[in-house]
Amino acid sequence: MKPQEETIFDAARNLASPAARQAFLAQACADDPDLRARIEGLLAAEVAAERFFSEVAPLVLTASAAREGTSTTGAPVAIEERVVTEVPGTRIGRYKLLQRIGEGGGGVVYMAEQEEPVRRRVALKIIKLGMDTKSVIARFEAERQALAMMDHPNIAKVLDAGATDTGRPYFVMELVRGVKITEYCDKNHLDTHQRLDLFIQICLAIQHAHQKGIIHRDIKPSNILVTLHDGVPVPKVIDFGIAKATEVRLTDKTLFTAYEQIIGTPAYMSPEQAEMSGLDIDTRSDIYSLGVLLYELLTGRTPFDPKKLLQHGLDEMRRTLREQEPQRPSTMVTTLQGMELATTAEHRHAEPPKLVSLLRGDLDWIVMKALEKDRRRRYETANGLAMDINRYLNNEPVIARPPSRAYRFQKLVRRNKVVFAAGAAVTAALVIGLGTSTRLFFMERAARQRAVAAEQQQVRLREEAEHAEAREAELRRLAESREKITQATVLLSQDRFDEADALIGGVSLTQPTVEGAAVIRSLGEWHAIQNRWKPAADRFNLLLQIDQLDGWDVSTLDYLECGPVLIEDGDLAGYERFRQTAIAHIADTAYPFTDRIIKISLLLPANEQVMKSLEPLAQVAEKSFATNITANGDVFLAAWRSVSLALMEYRRGDYTKASAWCRRCLNYPEYNAPRAATARVILAMSCQHLGQTDEAHSELAQARSMIEDRFRNGLDRGTGVQGFWFDWVFARILLREANALIDGSPSVLQRQ
Repeated sequence: MKPQEETIFDAARNLASPAARQAFLAQACADDPDLRARIEGLLAAEVAAERFFSEVAPLVLTASAAREGTSTTGAPVAIEERVVTEVPGTRIGRYKLLQRIGEGGGGVVYMAEQEEPVRRRVALKIIKLGMDTKSVIARFEAERQALAMMDHPNIAKVLDAGATDTGRPYFVMELVRGVKITEYCDKNHLDTHQRLDLFIQICLAIQHAHQKGIIHRDIKPSNILVTLHDGVPVPKVIDFGIAKATEVRLTDKTLFTAYEQIIGTPAYMSPEQAEMSGLDIDTRSDIYSLGVLLYELLTGRTPFDPKKLLQHGLDEMRRTLREQEPQRPSTMVTTLQGMELATTAEHRHAEPPKLVSLLRGDLDWIVMKALEKDRRRRYETANGLAMDINRYLNNEPVIARPPSRAYRFQKLVRRNKVVFAAGAAVTAALVIGLGTSTRLFFMERAARQRAVAAEQQQVRLREEAEHAEAREAELRRLAESREKITQATVLLSQDRFDEADALIGGVSLTQPTVEGAAVIRSLGEWHAIQNRWKPAADRFNLLLQIDQLDGWDVSTLDYLECGPVLIEDGDLAGYERFRQTAIAHIADTAYPFTDRIIKISLLLPANEQVMKSLEPLAQVAEKSFATNITANGDVFLAAWRSVSLALMEYRRGDYTKASAWCRRCLNYPEYNAPRAATARVILAMSCQHLGQTDEAHSELAQARSMIEDRFRNGLDRGTGVQGFWFDWVFARILLREANALIDGSPSVLQRQ
């Protein structure tokens, strides 16, 4: 097959609608009827091959039997009788296929069971038989690499990868049990506020991908599944099959977009994707697709009808996306008729007039800014879009609306209804008073009284006006702070940490902000890795004040970063205040990350009050092991939880239990260097107290070697699997205590 034929065939087979496929072939093969005939023959052959494979699937032999040249009954078979397709029960590496759950243009997704080192359900994606062309393999490997680069709670994680005995690549992902976001919202009748909360999480996930240098290029409802975590809906972004890298190379395979080949789903495609010009696609293309998704969540429809886009051929579809302006969401809803309007409103838990009223104004402006044809006029980042929605939800002025004085005043009134109601009453009284004084002008005594009253009213109005100006100044200051945070985010993405740190130094953050927390966290880590403990401590103290919007996983990691930095800075009084705050922050929750608070609160010896406060958290951590946590594949967290409980028992003085928890941690299969080093330090101190001096010296020597080697080579940020920088600092602090206890001398690793 020639390269041109392969490109056209690959593009045509990805179009699900026969009408769309015929329209595409009419455009791509307009001057070559023989080429079109060959492509249509290939498409027909593919359909026949699929039917053949499904019919012979029950007769498939296992790969091992085929390699040995025998059937499952022991009879000889020909080498040509190898496995031709995968069916439930097939084993690929350490995975057993259970059920076919999805299929794309070049790959098939199965639900599979991982059998070792832990048993859990996963999603396994493998290239279809017969589809292992260079372009399909390249895109398949690019998707795996794109997912592997990301670590975000709203993006499906890659767990493993490999190749079958026949050489077809596969990769293993987190199994997301959910439904597409539009179906979930409609089925559960989520109102506009709840839909926007879910959409903000999607924006933050796409922002994470952009910060990793990945453009999704196919954002649509079917690629965003909503699953439930403890009854809480969590959206998950999946299918990075046509993602594009902006800063790194995703694969060594040949991967390019063929000339005049459309990448994406037409209804959600940005104008620059449809244009297929020399203009490169950047992250703002995903902003447009997010705008289409938001439009559909709010109205139940996309800006352009997908059927009409495909009916009139490729050129007309491209012209529509490039030139035709969509209706505003509120206008779109008003065009719905009868039952369709009632159903749309019911799905959004609102009456039809109320729904139109909710959409008209700020939400119209936000959606239309995201859908701008000129990408320079869209939101610069997905975070910017999320922040504007947050402003809408908080009744603050949104960036998308032209900032007229009347609009800002309207927002001010909505946030301060009581104050302005009182002001309106005062103004009405003033008007009445002035009218009365004019009418009684010739009555001297009454006139003087009215004049005095009018003067007093003016004083009060002047004070209220000054208060309104002060409030506007405060809003302006907050807007300037957000702008500097956005600028700092861009600088950090370019590794210009010095400039970002100087810029943030002049910002006063007083309100919770996700983007601000991310910037402060990055700067704190930057200082800590370079052993600048004082500025690092200042950044993390500020981070704990403003990071109130992230989940428990992220916020408890912030505490793990702050504690070691305070100790390395020598601020022991500050550390004492810090651990009191940490314990109080999580005291009323049974969330599974409570063990992190135990660990960070006991980095130094604690008094009786601290130990008593940690008792309920220790009970929660111990109870998690009674629920057979390893059966759910949570081995990594279980091993860290063992370290926390070991340190708790050591501080209690129960050295036998502390030793048992340390050995339990070291026996877990998923190795983590700083975790193992920390467990060995606690084990060494426990053995010393138990009189097991030989083992104490042996464990201490192993831990010291690991920790000194790591700091000799210098710290970096690290990862959750390999260990973060603060995990090593944590281990080093405990090593100093162990050296003093066992060897009677301080460690060579003094504070830097």
